[in-house]
Amino acid sequence: MRWPTLFVSHGSPMLAVEPGSTGPALAAWSRSFGRKPRAILVVSPHWMGHGLALSTREQQVAWHDFGGFPPELYALQYAAPGSPELAERTQALLAGAGIAAERDPRRPLDHGAWVPLRYLYPEVDVPVVQLSLDMGRDAAGQLELGRALAPLRDEDVLIIGSGSLTHNLRDVRMPQDAPPAPYVPAFQDWYARHLAANDVPALLDWQARAPGAAQAHPHDDHLMPLYVALGAGGGQARRLNDEVSYGALAMDAYAFD
Repeated sequence: MRWPTLFVSHGSPMLAVEPGSTGPALAAWSRSFGRKPRAILVVSPHWMGHGLALSTREQQVAWHDFGGFPPELYALQYAAPGSPELAERTQALLAGAGIAAERDPRRPLDHGAWVPLRYLYPEVDVPVVQLSLDMGRDAAGQLELGRALAPLRDEDVLIIGSGSLTHNLRDVRMPQDAPPAPYVPAFQDWYARHLAANDVPALLDWQARAPGAAQAHPHDDHLMPLYVALGAGGGQARRLNDEVSYGALAMDAYAFD
């Protein structure tokens, strides 16, 4: 089976205990296949650096890389198997495309990885490898990276880009279902239309063309995993979810095939 790729918005770490419509949407997408991938490669903006690195742990653990949240959140775990083999294969694919990646045997799964995975594969039985986000790459560079990873789809590997379609923490408002900030629905709609049309030139020029781009992303780190998923998946996008959390966090998820 050739797996699609997935972009998920992980929003706040509270997604782990406040599923909203996002948790059920991810769970339904996973169940729709009737089987699980051999392994998962996930990119999250909570592991960033200059260049790339791959986690090579034999056994993953959930890193509670946040503070000031309810105690119940810190009790949650996601002890999936790791896959040094997938890390090695990914490193080789990237090297073939002229892209260097280091190996990190200590790095655990950050919340951008393990929180959505709790809904996608709650049995915690699919091996997971995390790939860092290269902060030196713009949207075009992330798309190129995704294309280099695309052969993994034919090797029973699910590629996930985890971020947030909008991510301006200064505009976060309580409660979880607070009304969206005005720019959020317009930004969501622009992406929905251009992803559905597979309009890659417009998508790469998002900072100039997308309405409210500077408000939606004062920093682009949470949007860049979408371009990794788009590059690896190609083709038309299917929107899985369009929830807005805390007024400023668009929780859109897309499958690319």
